Amino acid sequence: MKFFPVAVFLIVLCPAKLWAQRSEIGFGIGTFNYTGDLARTYNFLNSKPAGTVFYRSNLSKVTSFRAAITAGKIGASDKRPVDVFASQRKASFNLFLMEASTVIEYHFLNWRDSRHILRFTPYLFGGLGLFGMSGGPDNKSAEYSNVQGAIPFGVGVKYIVNPKWYLALEFGARKTFFDYLDNISVGDQRKKNYQYGNPFDNDAYYFLGLTVTHTFYDIPCPTNPYK
Repeated sequence: MKFFPVAVFLIVLCPAKLWAQRSEIGFGIGTFNYTGDLARTYNFLNSKPAGTVFYRSNLSKVTSFRAAITAGKIGASDKRPVDVFASQRKASFNLFLMEASTVIEYHFLNWRDSRHILRFTPYLFGGLGLFGMSGGPDNKSAEYSNVQGAIPFGVGVKYIVNPKWYLALEFGARKTFFDYLDNISVGDQRKKNYQYGNPFDNDAYYFLGLTVTHTFYDIPCPTNPYK
């Protein structure tokens, strides 16, 4: 019966191995940015620190599933006004934002093949997400929930440092269905307080970051030679 503990060990280990060989964990640092009523185009001066942690499952040679938590500061102000109206408005916001997302990644090259000299690949990703905000204004300009939906999508480049560690540089946009990230949207234009913006243009936010990924090693399982 000495083989029994070994058999139990292999039965438990091998299914776990099948999961582990497809799995990665990682983290990254970068910046959040924003476009909306206070900044109509992407402006590096509005970048604020952010970070991410994630789990990735490699579904095939070219596709992966990723679940991530990304959080950081986000904000902008009319100190750099986009027009004369904004110089009179003098609005600003500074929030802590946390996002949970799931995306599918598509890699253009078979970068994990050890026979290839090139050990990198560009990739695209897209999926679904939820984000929550805290630290906003005491007086909201409208009634809205601090938890909203988003569609994350973007591009990146991955590079294999060695079989266990990968690096990636990624830029992702988040399309929202929400116009109060900056607490500025529709307003009563009869009131000359200038605290209103364009209600037909939803806000968006972005993550630019460098990530590090650890890949689980394979553990070979015995096979039946009589099959």
